[in-house]
Amino acid sequence: MLGGSFWIAFLRGAIAAGLLMTVFLLLDRPRFPMKKTRIYYIFFGCLIVVSYSIWYMLDREGYVRFSGISVIPVTGSFCMWMSREKVYLSFYKIALGFYLLAITTVCGIDGSRLWFEGSVWADIMIRMIITFVILFVIVRKIRGNFLEDVDILEEEMNIFSVVTLMLSISMAAFIALWPGDRSLSADRIARMVSLLGMAGLIQYIMIRMYLHRGRERRYQEEKKLLEMNEELLYDQLKQMRESGKEAVRIRHDIRHHCLLIEEYIKNGENEKLLAYVRQYEDDVERGRAERICANETINSILTVYGRYAKKEKIRITMDVKAAEEIAVRNIDMVAVLANVVENAIHGCIRSERIEKEIGLSIVQKGNKIVIRCKNTCGGKVEFQDGIPVSPSGRGIGISSIRKVVSDYNGEMHFSMADGMFLVRILMHLPSAV
Repeated sequence: MLGGSFWIAFLRGAIAAGLLMTVFLLLDRPRFPMKKTRIYYIFFGCLIVVSYSIWYMLDREGYVRFSGISVIPVTGSFCMWMSREKVYLSFYKIALGFYLLAITTVCGIDGSRLWFEGSVWADIMIRMIITFVILFVIVRKIRGNFLEDVDILEEEMNIFSVVTLMLSISMAAFIALWPGDRSLSADRIARMVSLLGMAGLIQYIMIRMYLHRGRERRYQEEKKLLEMNEELLYDQLKQMRESGKEAVRIRHDIRHHCLLIEEYIKNGENEKLLAYVRQYEDDVERGRAERICANETINSILTVYGRYAKKEKIRITMDVKAAEEIAVRNIDMVAVLANVVENAIHGCIRSERIEKEIGLSIVQKGNKIVIRCKNTCGGKVEFQDGIPVSPSGRGIGISSIRKVVSDYNGEMHFSMADGMFLVRILMHLPSAV
């Protein structure tokens, strides 16, 4: 550090705390509403800046040696408590903030010593400029894409990958901030630039790799959804063709019905006529296709998978109460409902039980729609972070369901009890279609 008064230490602390917490907040999905979150962040930021400034006045040497390193667990604990992200993703964002703080600190100190004869105010100005540039780049270029793809990172990244990323950038930051030889030499500056640059390049490449893997997997899932949609459309077309053939047959037969009715009327055989009409009504009722739901998309999905279930000798009961028009895209409804019912059918088949059953309930209340599906399941289902996991990885279509539910600000819950697997999904519908 370059020394200075209490207020100089206060400014440096404010820059460091502001950078760490702002980077974390910009890349975070907080657990509280944003207004309340900002108040907490501002209060904690003022508290830590004042505390570190007092430390500087009481023990300047200790502050110079350890303040940069100790700020990580202090601010990190607060930021993690404020976040609703998974722990290892929060750890990564803390490490990223620490890495950016190291760059700011090193540039401020060495830049001031190189070009401004160690001026304290030059150090502060350099730190402020670099901090502004970092936050500007994050807001304009990184934040939107990061928050859009954060679900992909959560799915693809595991403890090992996050630890690898954290070590690569934290080690560079620790070496940059660790108290030791701070001689102003071209060799030391070159080593520092190479170290920080390589750490940044490694984390950039790894993040891009995880995003590429996640997007590739999602493309495959979207392809599967399109194939499901195509099957549903083909099934509807098949039903329309069968209905057309039935209509031709009815038109052909109606002439014979009319002739027979006319004959009954001429002969005054009213009892026979009445019996014939009732028999005809019964035939019409038996031939009428059963409609499960007023909504065309839901009806088509459940019709197709209902036949699939009966073919596999699975007893399926449906209680569906949904409006004719729902503010959910057809492909999103296919992603959720088709995957839920298909997973239930697969669960029944794998159970190898004699009695197999599926109970499906869909209820729409105001701007919410609730899907509840319960199916026979054999053996023990493994869960990871509340999500069922098959031996080959995630359950079929689970990530597709999760993405759609997240898009509609909903919730999903999986559980198993007494040999029955239960999934519950809540989605908040937009106010207009």
